[in-house]
Amino acid sequence: MKEGSASHTARVVAAHRLTYDRVAAGYGDPAADEALSRDVADGLTPGSTRIREYLRVRTAFFDRMVVNAVDRGVTQVVTGGAGYDGRAFRYARPGTRWFEVDHPATQADKRARLARLGLDASPIAFIPADFTADPVAGPLRDAGLDPARPALFLFEGVAVYLDRPVIERVLAEFREATTAGSILVSSVSTSTSTPASRARFQARVAALGEPARTVLTVADAAGLLAAAGWEVREASDGQRSAGLLLAEAATAVPSPERGRGALTRPLSRRSVQSPASGDPGTGTVSPAS
Repeated sequence: MKEGSASHTARVVAAHRLTYDRVAAGYGDPAADEALSRDVADGLTPGSTRIREYLRVRTAFFDRMVVNAVDRGVTQVVTGGAGYDGRAFRYARPGTRWFEVDHPATQADKRARLARLGLDASPIAFIPADFTADPVAGPLRDAGLDPARPALFLFEGVAVYLDRPVIERVLAEFREATTAGSILVSSVSTSTSTPASRARFQARVAALGEPARTVLTVADAAGLLAAAGWEVREASDGQRSAGLLLAEAATAVPSPERGRGALTRPLSRRSVQSPASGDPGTGTVSPAS
């Protein structure tokens, strides 16, 4: 993203989400989420493109994972690269604490909008961080994340804009900040898209000052997560082709002394079925923020 500017791609995602039917829950304030998205999307008109369909699939997948976790009693949700995500409002539930980690410029713009709209952001702890330079484990704990209790970590539409060593370091710090059994939901830009569609996407986001940096095979993504201390669960073909991954914090924790890619002891190899209801879609999709 351009220095000192809020993320344009995050605004585009907010505009697209206004056109989707979202996963419903018996709690929360969807109207607050929509008010934020309308404010952010002012002047943007998303077209009917393959990226729109991909974002619909991705949004539904992450929505389901949040509702599943909150319904199971998870009371800590961490959103890495939160942008203008409004799930902390849409799926708010008494006793649930939300932690949003994002670039300082985007986060400052979001907080200013929330204040102007009169939306109560008290359940959210805001942690400003440039993933390329700033630590996140310590600031999350300082903000109140309890490392002894399970948490849900969301890493949606972020990895494509980061270099691979940065992704691994951030995810390793998420693992460092939580307990075994916590869940990570992430999206990656996969090599299943056609060269032409990938080139169009890369040219578009580069022109916005937010160049795509990392495209992975699903196997590469699973290896990266394992190196950071997260064990990937079994996924459907649709989830894999869309680059939608669900992982569990393994017993092993990345060892700082051996580098962020090292583990203190081997990961188990058990395969766990995703709890997601339904398949997020099949076929090849182009990468998106």
